[in-house]
Amino acid sequence: MGEIKTFRDLLVWQKAMVLVTELYQRTQTFPKDETYGLVSQIRRCAVSIPSNMAEGFGRRATNDYLRFLQISMGSLFELETQIEIARNLGYVSQAEFDTFDNHCREIERMLGALIRSVKDAKK
Repeated sequence: MGEIKTFRDLLVWQKAMVLVTELYQRTQTFPKDETYGLVSQIRRCAVSIPSNMAEGFGRRATNDYLRFLQISMGSLFELETQIEIARNLGYVSQAEFDTFDNHCREIERMLGALIRSVKDAKK
């Protein structure tokens, strides 16, 4: 495993960036009346996940980093809810939902492990 020099070196950040890109592409086909509703919410949450990882990393203080990682986790949970709403409304298929849900759960596990690691290093 290589040394983490920037937030870009974090695999969880990289995976979150892929998820953001996929969701931006997929939400382009949502109904136009959702542009300022569900589309906006999904995109803002998705963007918030890697953005907060990066901002926290840049703070160079462990407590700040943990706080921003926890904000990323909260945004991830919010995103999972919104993707489920999109499925319930028929905006994404069950197969698409399953793919997005699997990505989210993988990021959740990785982010949780990163949070635990930072907490342990703090002790």
